[in-house]
Amino acid sequence: MVNDVFAPAMLGPVQLRNRVIKAATFEGRTPDGLVTDDLIDYHLAPARGGVGLTTVAYLAVAPEGRTNRECIVLNGAAAPGLARLTDAVHETGAKVAGQLGHAGPVANGRSNGVRALAASRMPSPLSMQMIHSISEAEITRVTRDYVSGARTMVDAGFDVLEIHMAHGYLLSSFLAPGQNRRHDSWNGPLENRARFARQVARAVREEVGDAVAVTAKIGMTEGSPVGFGMPESVEFAQLLESDDTLDALELSGGSSLLNPMYLFRGDVPLDAFAATMSAPMRIGLRSPIGKRFFRSYPFEEAYFREKAMTFRDAVSMPLVMLGGINRVATMRQAMADGFEFVAMARALLREPDLINRMQAGEADAGVCSHCNQCMTKAAATSDKVGDTRTVCVEIPA
Repeated sequence: MVNDVFAPAMLGPVQLRNRVIKAATFEGRTPDGLVTDDLIDYHLAPARGGVGLTTVAYLAVAPEGRTNRECIVLNGAAAPGLARLTDAVHETGAKVAGQLGHAGPVANGRSNGVRALAASRMPSPLSMQMIHSISEAEITRVTRDYVSGARTMVDAGFDVLEIHMAHGYLLSSFLAPGQNRRHDSWNGPLENRARFARQVARAVREEVGDAVAVTAKIGMTEGSPVGFGMPESVEFAQLLESDDTLDALELSGGSSLLNPMYLFRGDVPLDAFAATMSAPMRIGLRSPIGKRFFRSYPFEEAYFREKAMTFRDAVSMPLVMLGGINRVATMRQAMADGFEFVAMARALLREPDLINRMQAGEADAGVCSHCNQCMTKAAATSDKVGDTRTVCVEIPA
């Protein structure tokens, strides 16, 4: 029987009023690294507009895991504001998720005041510093940080914890053969490269039990020959399923450092991006190198569907499909294809009440044109120290 996208559904132990998720998007509303009224209003809009679940983008488990200094770190200082946010969303009848993550090489070490970490040593295009190769002791410590962050989120009232394993962040930097150049047991066959991500998922699940749903965002392909991609990403999904630590996988793509536009598709407002950046970044973005970095991909509805279908055939666990979902017909097709949930971002940024109107039969599609100007507005609100994560209107963080 095909699921009804607008009917209530269970995500692990959590009941959602429908199968529509507001995906994580860069928010630019935490200038001091703490929850603000503006951030709460940002999530109240789609919650009041009818989504089953809204996702707070990128909550860092450690100071060096922030994308920049404005990012929220999951600690005691952040907890009261996060509880205020979840309480406000719950009053609308929606549930709230939060991304649990460590930015790894996507962190701006200069902005954060602490060097970034990655699977292997590499130069940072964000801070113009060298990124450190994470040590065994630091892997153990960061795993504990994930556990501590998960506990903070549960205590603050989050319903769903989304572990970020995509887009070139720390866990996914281990997965990509072209980025993981280690000479120890954390490299080699996929099972070795996937150890860190699986270790984190297991530790988080052991900490929170069935009190909340635990999901993961994974990249089907980073859109780069040196990035992680299929068919290994399918095998990675199968490993995660075999561990039985997650309630669902959200299927994404692209890389914040290798190919950010692979995720978004549509127009590339390069000049508008450049205008928000510091002078060195501005010059770089307008150069041929910048144009190669921001590659152009034409927009088409549900542009990840074909790749996502491979995962649907390979695993039985619940899957979330995202990527250019604007129409009721597309949402219903995703249900017919066997996906349990759909995630939307730009369409809901443009029209936060779109789901209510769709469910009432007042709209068949959103009006978002995928001009991607929303990304440049996000960039204009972010830290100016070369943070390319501002281009990630993170359908992913």
